[in-house]
Order: sequence, then C-alpha cells, then structure tokens
Amino acid sequence: MATALELDIGDLTLAALSWGDPSGRPVLASHGWLDNAATMIELAPRLCAALDLHIVSLDLPGHGLSSHKQGPYHFVDWVADLLAAADALGWDRFSLLGHSMGAGISTLVAGTMPKRIERCVLLEGLGPMTDEPEQAASRLARSLRVEARKRDSQKRLFDSPATAAARLREAAKMAPRSAEILIERGLVELDGGWTWRADPRLRVDSRIRFSEPALSSFLTAITCPVMLVEASEGWPHATEVISARIAQIADIEVAKVEGCHHVHLDDAEQVAAKLIPFFAPLVAAPGAAR
Repeated sequence: MATALELDIGDLTLAALSWGDPSGRPVLASHGWLDNAATMIELAPRLCAALDLHIVSLDLPGHGLSSHKQGPYHFVDWVADLLAAADALGWDRFSLLGHSMGAGISTLVAGTMPKRIERCVLLEGLGPMTDEPEQAASRLARSLRVEARKRDSQKRLFDSPATAAARLREAAKMAPRSAEILIERGLVELDGGWTWRADPRLRVDSRIRFSEPALSSFLTAITCPVMLVEASEGWPHATEVISARIAQIADIEVAKVEGCHHVHLDDAEQVAAKLIPFFAPLVAAPGAAR
C-alpha cells in the first residue's frame, strides 16, 4: 500500500507516493512525460518486498497532483527539482529509478551530483533528446511559436475516464490496467467532462536541447553502477545514438525485457526480476550513509 506524501521545495509543492520502511535504502523515482507517480505502483511494492528499500515516486512539477510552474518547463530544471525533492526528504545519498523522461532526468542527475547517487536504474531511456548545435535557433523559434499558439487554448474534455484511458492507449501502447492506473491520478473532473491534470505548457516544444557532445560531459561523470532496461517493443530510439551513450558510462549493465514502453507497469514482475539483483548489493552494504 502506497503512502501519500507532499514535499515543499520552495516555490512548488511536489506530491509523491512512498513504499517501504522509511529507514530503508532511499530510492527516488520519476516518471515519463505526462505520466505521474503512479507509474511505479506495480514495480515499487515488489522491490520493497524483496529488499530493504524506501522508494519515493514523484509527481514532477506540472504532473499529477504537484504544483504547476509559473513559466515554461525546461528539461535541465528537472535536475534541480529532483535534487530539491531529495533534500526535502533529508536524503544525502540515494539511488535513482526513472522511466522514459524520468530516465533522461536521472541520467543528468547522476552526472551532475555523482557523489550523491548510489545506483541508477533507467527504464526505457538514457539521457534527454538532443539537437545538433546548428538547430538551436530554429528550435527556439518553433518553441516560441507553439507557446503563443497554445497560450489561450482549451483543454480537451472526455465524457468519461474510460474514454481518456482509451486515448492514452492510442498515444502510448500499454495494457488497459496500466492506463487505468495512470489516469486515476492524471485526470480531473470539470463541468462538462474529464480532462488531464497535467499543465498544458508541458506539451510545448523545448526551447533548447543539449547537443550530444554536451550530454557526453554528464555521461562520463557518472560513477555509480547503472542499469538500463530496454523493452523489445519500446520507444524507437536511434540504436547508434544509444550505443554511443552506453559506451560513455563507466559501469553500466543493459537488461533486455519483453514488452512495450510501459513494461514496468504492464509486467512489473519481469522488470523486478532484473532490478532486485541490481539493487541487492546496495542493501547488503554495511553502514552506507542515508
């Protein structure tokens, strides 16, 4: 059974779900774009049942029950948000468990503050999307155009949660039960129907992206053990790009699983079987700092 939390990180309040004994080894989990903390609702209890872990899964700003930001959402700012959440929890050293966008954020966190990160699990993602340097001007121009167009747009209404769940499964292939889990925290009822809780500004293109050489500085700075979990029918990443990123991380294990992008929700047992041995040395280590 998950415990609901609220974390004050200054100008924002982050909602979260927590599993395991608070005295267990801390793991900070983060979800994919437009998902929410419930993304770990099947996986986290299995990990905590097998190991002495304390897993806290965040609603990132603008998602789920967390506060919305006042301005645009910049990918690099998620790094500060995750670290602020760890500080609010009183965690000096902790592990990371990220899915998709959360995996991209976790990659940057592990490279930015390597001394604070004990282990890092990346589910269906390794680093953020990147651009070539010469694309920077066109990227910013496109983002500003989209921001202006969406400024006064109305949120889409659904006649029922079931209709919203069906739309979610059109956007990202997943089991019906997985969609039901995500929409329970991701929908809000208004006059006339149901709509997404997520801040509409999350759908605006990034104003700027890292280049691959810039991302390399984060990858090569990671010192903790890393596990990358790749699904057989997962998100269509460029193989050569991911292979090059993997080669830059000093201590990384790649685990292959059968399933789609949300395999950790669709088949948590299969994913847990990969993660339990990865986290086991962490739990067995005596006297490590919390």
